[in-house]
Amino acid sequence: MVSFLEWLALTSWSVSLHESHYVYLFILTLHVLTLTVFGGTALIIDLRLLGLMMRYIPTSVVMKRLISWNMLGFAIMTITGFLMFYASPVDKYDNIFFRAKIAMLILAGINVFLFLKFVCRNLAEWDQAPMPPVSARLTGGLGLALWMGIITTGRFIPYQQYWFG
Repeated sequence: MVSFLEWLALTSWSVSLHESHYVYLFILTLHVLTLTVFGGTALIIDLRLLGLMMRYIPTSVVMKRLISWNMLGFAIMTITGFLMFYASPVDKYDNIFFRAKIAMLILAGINVFLFLKFVCRNLAEWDQAPMPPVSARLTGGLGLALWMGIITTGRFIPYQQYWFG
């Protein structure tokens, strides 16, 4: 794996991206801005699933109004995140915070899959309820916790040397 990442780091595009302060900073800024779009919409959806917000608006309505923005934010955030990884793959791979972030991203993806596969399947039964069922609250709470961890570890990535010398 490391040899592949070393090769990737030496490709002309990776070197150019790594050495271009303006392009890299633009990508980083776009990543953070789309994180706010994704994070804001995910926060509202998760708080609705927890029964803590918009309790008298059907869950399906909240999701329908926000899911397009949520998916757009996630798509751009994923692309820009990949480009930031591509700019310095070996450094990112060696970073404990990056690894933790990726692990939590995988868990968040599994959480969404389980929600769509099992919990959302019965949405019509609890859509109007101010307090969703325990399964919906669990996926909402877990999603919220995971995204707080993802954002936190993402912010720690550039500062690993301060933590671990």
